[in-house]
Formats: sequence, structure tokens, C-alpha cells
Amino acid sequence: MPNHSSTKQRQPTSRRLPESNPLAQPRTASSRRIVAAIAAANLAVIFSINLMATSAAAQTAASVPYENMPKIAPPGVRTGKHIDIPESAKGPPVDPAKGYRIERLGRNLYMVTENTYQSMFLVYESGVVVVDVPPTYAALIPKAIAEITDKPITHLIYSHFHRDHIGGAASVSGRPIIIAHEETKRLLARDNDPNRPLPTVTFRDAYTLKVGTETLELSYHGIGHAPGNIFIYAPAQKTLMVVDVILPGWMMWRRFNLAQDIPGFFDQVEKIKTFDFDTFVGGHVTRVGTRADVELQSEFMTDLKDAVSSALKSTQVGVGVDPRDMENPWAVYGNYIDRVVIRCVNDLTPKWSGKLAGFDVFIWDQCYAMQQSLRID
Repeated sequence: MPNHSSTKQRQPTSRRLPESNPLAQPRTASSRRIVAAIAAANLAVIFSINLMATSAAAQTAASVPYENMPKIAPPGVRTGKHIDIPESAKGPPVDPAKGYRIERLGRNLYMVTENTYQSMFLVYESGVVVVDVPPTYAALIPKAIAEITDKPITHLIYSHFHRDHIGGAASVSGRPIIIAHEETKRLLARDNDPNRPLPTVTFRDAYTLKVGTETLELSYHGIGHAPGNIFIYAPAQKTLMVVDVILPGWMMWRRFNLAQDIPGFFDQVEKIKTFDFDTFVGGHVTRVGTRADVELQSEFMTDLKDAVSSALKSTQVGVGVDPRDMENPWAVYGNYIDRVVIRCVNDLTPKWSGKLAGFDVFIWDQCYAMQQSLRID
């Protein structure tokens, strides 16, 4: 400890810069002229750099709005307040004290959700089958199951390989049998993620899981959203779960829910219609769906495809491009694509902005993705 009684108060001192430092106070007129010259040179360099930066900025051009820009802000432009969520898209609230809610879908079949992600579980005589374990509420799934039964989790089904839906699988105790499509196993082996254990049972086209008196029918219908993304059908309960394709009441997440195959995505929506179901579980967002929700998204996708197809045909390449950029194909076609998408957004907004929650958040993404697919796929 310092001896405060013997400590003397120090007087502030000023350090003198060495005379070799050009910033030190010069002693002679000659020295002052040298310092002034150095300062002037430094200012000239700074001014030159700023001038070059200004020139470069001028060449890269300030934002120049296109004609007929939609009122809905494009990507990269901040929105103050998004369009209100339609009442038709809202589901029952989640009890904040619990952090999840359970919804009965039929005999022994339940959905668990925190009103963003959705998983499902089926109770049978000897145990429980769980479909998907999103990491956002993986720790709460056993609590949800415990509200219904004290039976153990014996089986775990992966809808597909994406982390946001099965990233909590490692937390499931009891070493359940894990069932998935063979493509899911291949991709998980590649990713080598300890939070997503490898499936122990795989299939190619179809697999029927019979547990006690309950049945789940698993089937694969192509890539669409992602390789290995399967349909999970409970025939007795007339419930179909297909993750990341139909989002009841909501606009699809950006770029058709990040679909890897947009024509295949369209095909999967049509395939969903062929199933005999009353209840649909989409993996997101606040409620379960019905056949009407599938038809609504299908109608939107048809309108989207028609709007983009028409815009691609009627929009001319090169219109409005700075003549100095005509030798820049990226600039020319970037301009063309932008104008196609603007037409798409304007065409769809009057009908759909009040029907699908989140329309204004991702409509630009859907139009960009659709034009890309129609031009390339």
C-alpha cells in the first residue's frame, strides 16, 4: 500500500519535443519556412487524394431512381414501418413464461412452436416420434412433450438437412432412431456438424414408419427447396408436413424460401395438392395451414410467374443506360433486370400486399428470383 502521508503532490510538467521533430517550435525564420513548406506539401497530398476519391465517386454515379419506382422500398433501402400483418396470418399467441405453445392436430399428433419455427410429435403406445428439432427451442420440446405424455422419444425424423430446423437434434436424449432421406445423410456427412447427428435409417423414394397403432408416411418428390426435403404425412390425422415450401398466410421467405430448384418448387406445390389432408404444417410461422392456404400461395406464385414473364417480353434491353456504359454488359443487363423487377413489383402490389404477411419485405426478392429462373432454368 502506498504511504499517503509521505506522498508529495506533483506539479504538472510539459514535455519538450525534440528539436529534430519538424512539429517542434522552430527557432529561426529559415526553420519556420521549412515547416511551412512541409505542411503545404502535406495539404496538397491530402487535397489530391480527396479529389481523386471525389472523381471516382462521380464515375460510380450517385443513385438515380428508375421511372415508376414502387412505393415498397427495394433491398438495401431501410423501411420505417412495414405493412401490418393481416389478421388471417396470425396464430394463437405464445405464453411468454413458457416460450412455446402446443396445438393438437389430431389423434396423438401435436405441433410445437414458438410462433416462428414449427416441429411436430406423434405419441404412440411405447414412445414418441419427433419431427424436426429447431435449435431456437430444442430445450423446450421435452417440456412440451411432458405436458402430453411421460413416454420417451424413440424416433426422430429430419425434414431436411438445414441447421435451422434440425440443429437441436443432438440435445435429444435416449439415442433415438433418426430417419431421413439419403441425400440428407450425404449432406450431413459433408457438413460434419455434431449438433446434427447422422441418420441411422435412410430411404430414397418412400418409407412407412409404423409405431404401435400409428403410422407416418415419408416420401421424396425432388429437390425444390433443398435436396432431401421430404413430405411427412399422417394419414389417420389427415395432416401433411412439408417444411419451407408453403408458409400459411405469409409471403415466402426470400427467393422462394431459398429454393435450390424453382421449377421443382412449383412442382412440389402441385404435389402437395394431391394429398388428402385437412391440416398443413409448413415449418414456419405462427399457425398451421389448410388447403386454402396452399391454394393461396399457388395463386400468388402463378401471378408472380405471369407478371415476370410479361415484363421480360415487354422490357427492352439498354433503354435508359448511360451511353458510356453500353460496352459494359453487366451494367446493361443489370439495368434490364432491374426494370423487369420493378414492373413485377408494381403489377403484384395492388392485389397481394394486403393478403400475404411480409409481402413488402420479400416481394423484390421473389421477382428477382423468378426472372432469373425464367431466363435460365
